Amino acid sequence: MRILHTSDWHLGRSFHREGMLAHQAAYVDHLLEVVASERVDVVVVSGDVYDRALPHVDAVRLADDTLVRLAASGAKVVLSSGNHDSAQRLGFSSRLIDAAGVFIRTDAASVGTPVLIEDEHGPVAIHAIPYLDPHAVLAPWSLPGRSHEAALTEAMRRVRADTARRRPGLRTVVMAHAFVAGAQPSDSERDISVGGVSLVPTSLFDGIDYTALGHLHGRHTLTDSVRYSGSPLAYSFSESGQVKGSWLVELGPVGLVSAEFLEAPVPRLLARLRGTIDELLLDPAHGPHEGSWVQATLTDATRPMQAMDRLRRRFPHTLVIGFEAAAPGLGALPASQTHGRTDRDIAHDFMVELRGAQPTEDETALLHRAVDECCDDGDFDTLVSSVEEPG
Repeated sequence: MRILHTSDWHLGRSFHREGMLAHQAAYVDHLLEVVASERVDVVVVSGDVYDRALPHVDAVRLADDTLVRLAASGAKVVLSSGNHDSAQRLGFSSRLIDAAGVFIRTDAASVGTPVLIEDEHGPVAIHAIPYLDPHAVLAPWSLPGRSHEAALTEAMRRVRADTARRRPGLRTVVMAHAFVAGAQPSDSERDISVGGVSLVPTSLFDGIDYTALGHLHGRHTLTDSVRYSGSPLAYSFSESGQVKGSWLVELGPVGLVSAEFLEAPVPRLLARLRGTIDELLLDPAHGPHEGSWVQATLTDATRPMQAMDRLRRRFPHTLVIGFEAAAPGLGALPASQTHGRTDRDIAHDFMVELRGAQPTEDETALLHRAVDECCDDGDFDTLVSSVEEPG
């Protein structure tokens, strides 16, 4: 049996306010091409189909189109909910569409009841464990504590109990949406910790032929049979070095035979650039990144004027800009530099310290006007000045 393991589509998500739906649709096209070219029998999607519990209608339309196309391809689909999904909304009509070969599992009560799919060697039991909120299952499952480890331990007890009731040698696949020890998170995953604890041990999945994990956006191989596929697209600049795609898994008559990572197309590269603004604008080495999404960190001693506009002339897709030199705050000036001085003088000196240059005449006039407008008493500066003068 050939299984394609993917997860964390996050349909409807944006990237620093840039819409991603067209790129996500391109990934779906790639997915269908892989299903056809690699003769995939089952596609498993381990949670976070949508980016939020109330997805935009365009995201719902893309999900619907994806499942219809996968069903028409002849491949079976097993899909579970993640922490970004609404289990109730994603699972709507799931019992009706099982007949189409699309199996959506979002209810904790279904844990322990597998999707059985036959090949020439017999059945494969696919246990699609949805994201388990430890608080929600604490009482119904009589857990010893409110933690992800307790919830998944009980889930796997139910999986093993079902396996024991079936014939010996049954091949088993588990899908889970969790943070499993040994993997490295990215900036774009939502924190699912409970009391500061979110990790579950890899040993929970011992003896399972293949465990298809979701939640983390980078691919990870924790053991030969326990893997994260990662998200098909990058959703934060912390993922700029990651290779995106899915695992093509082959099960033989007695278990796992192989797992091959198939790279997904990259719609636009990510680049994290650092240097002075002149270095970024003039260095030919940055030429390959002119079409990339750019996160720029400027190291200039003083903040350049109109930095974003200038960067976008060379890098039109600059999305994030940061400044390495710490900017002073108004509170940074000691009392010795403010006592007896006018608000205009203090604001002027702060502007000089911030920019490293004197303001122009027009800027000075505007600054004085702003200071005067903010002052509770228009005569205050004059009064302070006269009181402090000797004689």
